[in-house]
Amino acid sequence: MAKINLGESDSALKRNAAILQMNIKRRGFLKGIFSSAVFALTVAPKLASAGSLLEDLNFDEFLQQHYKELSPADKTKIFARIEKQTKAKYHKDVTIKDPKALDNVHFAFCLDLSVCNGSRFCVEACVKENNQSRDPQIQYIRVVELDRGTLNLEKGTSHYTGTVPKEGKYYLPMQCNQCDNPPCVKVCPTEATWKEKDGIVVIDYNWCIGCRYCMAGCPYGARHFNFSEPKIPANEINPNQGYLSNRIRPVGVVEKCTFCLHRTREGQMPACLEACPTGARKFGNLLDPNSDVSKILKSKSVFVLKEELNTMPNFFYYFG
Repeated sequence: MAKINLGESDSALKRNAAILQMNIKRRGFLKGIFSSAVFALTVAPKLASAGSLLEDLNFDEFLQQHYKELSPADKTKIFARIEKQTKAKYHKDVTIKDPKALDNVHFAFCLDLSVCNGSRFCVEACVKENNQSRDPQIQYIRVVELDRGTLNLEKGTSHYTGTVPKEGKYYLPMQCNQCDNPPCVKVCPTEATWKEKDGIVVIDYNWCIGCRYCMAGCPYGARHFNFSEPKIPANEINPNQGYLSNRIRPVGVVEKCTFCLHRTREGQMPACLEACPTGARKFGNLLDPNSDVSKILKSKSVFVLKEELNTMPNFFYYFG
């Protein structure tokens, strides 16, 4: 049996707890430690005093089954609980829904770098749509300013200021590529993240243990960790929320772009596309020969980032 050194610091204790879960099912592990008298009398108070998740712990929530194992009745109960918690915390009525992955659909993005103007309107729209923390700040989209003629991302900057577009520069937005061969999924020790049949890589936030292996595995810097309780002004919360997408995430979990699945699986476009002032973004179903993305892949010289890694991204770039 693995041992926990109760004399260690709070940070080391939490780190070791995550490591212990690497090769076992999260739910089984947690049931074991919560039933332990030693944990109840020693570790739990220690973590609670450190301001951990145990401070507002709901045992049903913490020990609930993996998303794939939830019944319709389970989901009804869980969604109602989240709506109630959000109302109590933010004084905001929200609706949690769970749009399913679509048949005969493989979502993809295409982005015309010749017309992207670096305005970052896409970033702002994404933050608002997906209820991303304002403090500490989390942004799923990062726009890199590069010198024309180069694709060396290390020589670009995402901290540019002033009027855009600048002479001699172009702008390359980066976000989750929804890879067909996602390394982030392979390294997750609890199967908290997986790829769905319509091409979107999702996360079950209740099964994420915050080990951040997926962040290390992603070559695109697309995943983000909540180091502290996310802060979102109540009047800016988007009430239309998806369980696997833009519901407000807790501290201690990883999150990322989901191609706005709560919108796109219901026939809408991603928020970033609607906010783009130049029409640089195109989104659609690769399996539909009449979609914008299919036509672009047939008619343009497209490329993906870090193709040599064989992640097989579904985010394509081109110069119109």
